[in-house]
Amino acid sequence: MKVGFIGAGNVTGTFGRHLINAGHTIVVSNSRGPETLADFVAGLGPGTIAGTKQQAAECDVVVLAAHWVKVPEALKGIDWRGRILIDATNAHMDPKPDISLAGVTRSRAALKLTGRTSSELVAEMAVGARLVKSISNMPMAWIQDFSPNKPRTVIFTSGDDIEAKRLVIELINSTGLIAIDLGSLVIGSAMHDVGGPLSGIEFHFVQRLR
Repeated sequence: MKVGFIGAGNVTGTFGRHLINAGHTIVVSNSRGPETLADFVAGLGPGTIAGTKQQAAECDVVVLAAHWVKVPEALKGIDWRGRILIDATNAHMDPKPDISLAGVTRSRAALKLTGRTSSELVAEMAVGARLVKSISNMPMAWIQDFSPNKPRTVIFTSGDDIEAKRLVIELINSTGLIAIDLGSLVIGSAMHDVGGPLSGIEFHFVQRLR
């Protein structure tokens, strides 16, 4: 498959590499233009293409991998109707990779005031997108083993479009990671969103031999 990324940070560098290793192609975009992505693309190697945000949005699946404070601008200017969009964001107010506890606390308070999950807010900004919340329930450092024998780490998914969610689950599973369906966007994402009971907990799938 061809997977577009909006954002060129740790999520793109980590999950993107898993996709490339599984034989997929990725298109990486950022707010500064494809000409600024030469080093990032070279670091990921063959199968990685630098593109515009529009080019990333035209892929089979699109991953929203921008910092939370930059999400409105990242989604702006794209007709999202009918596009499969993975919300891989976390509702942190602080855009630095080493998120402070204060930033997390402010984010939880802000979401509590709205009475909605962060993915519901993303859905309102990406009107018509076939939205799936995923690849956001853990630090990327937990899945930075790219070897054939890497742990089968659990990645949670949630969404209302059953077909879109099925495709995202298949995409994740193709990398050797394990996707678990938590149900609808509202109920599921509340479980693995910032502050949810399944957020920041590392699970591995272990197959028992009989």
